[in-house]
Amino acid sequence: MNPPFQNIRIIDATHVLAGPFATYQVAVLGADVIKVESPDDPDQARLQGADRGMNDAGMGTAFMSQASNKKAVAIDLKKPEGQEIMKKLLATADVFVENYRPGAMEQLGLGYEDLAAINPALIYCSISAFGSSGPRRELTAYDNVIQAFSGMMAMTGDRQTGPLKSGAPVVDYATGTTAAFAITTALFQRERNGGKGQFVDVSMLDTALMLTSPYLTALLWNGKKPEPKGNTFPFATIGCYQASDEPLMIAASNLTQQKRLWTALGREDMIKENNNQRLDSHEEEAKVIAEIISTMTADYWETFLQKRRIPAARIRRLEETLADPHVGARGMLHSQPIEENDERELVVPISAFTMSSGERRITSPPQKVGAQTVELLASLGYSMSDLGALEAAGVIGYPTSSVQTDRRGTR
Repeated sequence: MNPPFQNIRIIDATHVLAGPFATYQVAVLGADVIKVESPDDPDQARLQGADRGMNDAGMGTAFMSQASNKKAVAIDLKKPEGQEIMKKLLATADVFVENYRPGAMEQLGLGYEDLAAINPALIYCSISAFGSSGPRRELTAYDNVIQAFSGMMAMTGDRQTGPLKSGAPVVDYATGTTAAFAITTALFQRERNGGKGQFVDVSMLDTALMLTSPYLTALLWNGKKPEPKGNTFPFATIGCYQASDEPLMIAASNLTQQKRLWTALGREDMIKENNNQRLDSHEEEAKVIAEIISTMTADYWETFLQKRRIPAARIRRLEETLADPHVGARGMLHSQPIEENDERELVVPISAFTMSSGERRITSPPQKVGAQTVELLASLGYSMSDLGALEAAGVIGYPTSSVQTDRRGTR
């Protein structure tokens, strides 16, 4: 079965997390993704991860977690010759994704208007901290800075801890998911508007504000400010409670579920008829639940409550979750050699959904900087002599082995 994005070429000039994650999501669904990096200053994520040796080799786990199924080209876009190569490459593309400061690509002659003149069908996706418009458009940020700016940190944690960032870089991943959705939406629209491309503007701040939607809406409705609540919720039947050994998260959210919970705990007298009553009795309810949950283990309560259709889970560490047979049954993790002739296995998540038609799959491991420079530039008409001159001038980069392989093929 053909993958959904077969024959869709995406030029990926992104770095760190949000952009690479966006293109990774379509790469595992069959898109031909070409990652473009500077020969001398490649993606900084290559130098980050859990293995210092791999970091030093430019293949850190932070990079590899979202680099499979991508070809790698090294081009210095600051040089005129590099810009010319990039334009030739983009003339063959369906999508261009970049996450530089707004205006940076325009200065290189690689803005949307420049490229639309070359390739009118091109979908140009720009990912940035604050978006391509507005008074803060030129400011830079990472996930944690946007969490701080957006109000997310101020509503996380509690009075003792003060503001806290989330454990995982949720803004980066949500921005990458948003960008992937925007790109696929633009591809769908292109099929309906005669093949014309368009500019897509994705903002990390906009994404973070979308993540705060219920709190934002409440604040703008009646001025109710979100306060840091830690692991507590407006309803006491939703929250984290200490069992006899470990903490347990309970989520008896709606009226039916809270009725089930109180019945299961043998306290039918605590059942409320409406949510206002639940809000008013939070302190009393929380005390009762805490006393009962403390009598047994978290695993006991998880099983006990789930059997009664009450959402609950013992708080697990990541290694515990990965060892759970359910994760393996879902097939969302993929194992493959790091590279040819290497016995070490790289395990990465593929995607967070399955389809009855349209296979998600990984066909190639993460690539070293410029691994396919020779192959792809040769397809654009550059000779080995051209490539040698461009490499000597610092315009392109490639592993020595890729040149040797190419030369063997031309003899």
